[in-house]
Amino acid sequence: MDYLNRNQFRFFKTHWNSVTCRCVALLVIVLVLRAVLFPTFLGFPRIENDNVVMIHNHSLFLKPEFGIWKIKFLEVPQIVWGLNNQKIAFARSCLTARMLNRTLLLPSLSASLFYKEIDQLQPISFDKVFQFERFNSHCKGFVQLGQYSDISNWTDVIELQKGSGRKWTVDRDLNQLKQFSNDPYNGYEIIRVAGKNPFLWHDHWPIRDYAKVFECLVLVDEISNEADRVVSKIREIGRGLRRDCVSENCKLETVPYIAVHMRIEKDWMIHCKKREQRSNIREICSSKEEIMERVGKIVGPKAPTIVYLAVADSLLEDNSILNGWKKGLIPFEKKKLGVVGMYKKYPYLIQSAIDYEVCLRADVFVGNSFSTFSSLIVLERSQKMIREGVTTSCAMDVRWPSYAYNILGESNGPHRWMTNISASNLQAISYGSNDICC
Repeated sequence: MDYLNRNQFRFFKTHWNSVTCRCVALLVIVLVLRAVLFPTFLGFPRIENDNVVMIHNHSLFLKPEFGIWKIKFLEVPQIVWGLNNQKIAFARSCLTARMLNRTLLLPSLSASLFYKEIDQLQPISFDKVFQFERFNSHCKGFVQLGQYSDISNWTDVIELQKGSGRKWTVDRDLNQLKQFSNDPYNGYEIIRVAGKNPFLWHDHWPIRDYAKVFECLVLVDEISNEADRVVSKIREIGRGLRRDCVSENCKLETVPYIAVHMRIEKDWMIHCKKREQRSNIREICSSKEEIMERVGKIVGPKAPTIVYLAVADSLLEDNSILNGWKKGLIPFEKKKLGVVGMYKKYPYLIQSAIDYEVCLRADVFVGNSFSTFSSLIVLERSQKMIREGVTTSCAMDVRWPSYAYNILGESNGPHRWMTNISASNLQAISYGSNDICC
């Protein structure tokens, strides 16, 4: 044993005396000292301190070996307008933060529908509508949300002024983001965006990136439970209408229902008629009678079938939406369903979120292709079909079918509708389109 130890010592002494070995040892010592004494050397975070989330599918400006900075943030203006415009604005903010290699600070949504009267916006925190931890868990490695309490230096801020007007092109906007992703701007802890609502920012990302963000949005339990109540009531009434449903098994069956996003409110009719005039497109507005006639042409669940009408009651001037439906289609809205009191407990944003879930879960959905609300529901339903191996719903019977009642389809019914997930941008969904991929 002593012989071995003496030989090992001689071997170590011989090699230690070499110049190469000494250089390697000195390099190791320097690296250890730098890691301990200068953790932010050259601006890079210490990964072992969990300051970086690694990205597997890197963005436009990130190299694969880099990640989302958890110690550098992007702050955006309050998000406004309707629920789904706000969801698009939120996703656009997330993707902007991803492009800048930053964490998005928890944004403020708007509980009310007012968007001109700033003092009436009724700000509501993101985590009062969607689950914060679930979002970060589902979107880990893609985008990241942070709390204001994560900020270490409130004075380390640079302002990014978003341009507007005709001269502010998509290319100029993209160049601005590229500029702010590099030094000296990249050195600031916070980049604060100043300017218009994020929904109106230029779009630089494919639908697939937006869809990924939307998949990470999970409603808080309170809102989700209210949607459960509405859907359960619809199906319960549907079972009661079936005269042949007498057995216990039948009473436990999931009874299908159709959801119609009935856009005939006064604000929509004014908007869509102006849009038709400007764009010279005649397939935007639909009257109550046209909607009822086309929905009646859908061959689907056997009669009698519940038709849930998703409509903004406070903006509706027509009280006859329950009259005139095809025999076998039994229309219900909030009042007839007996849930209007539950809806009224909440501000507009939450009411819209509940209706969105009710429409999303419907066996058949019918909406307006120029509506953001309808478009995002069809996007999610299209993703469900794709996950089940369906690549098109245009010429076959599938689960989760969707239709656009403002576009004439086969047999004078509504047109089949599926989102083109491969589209290079979200313009069709953001600003209205009759391109329904079928």
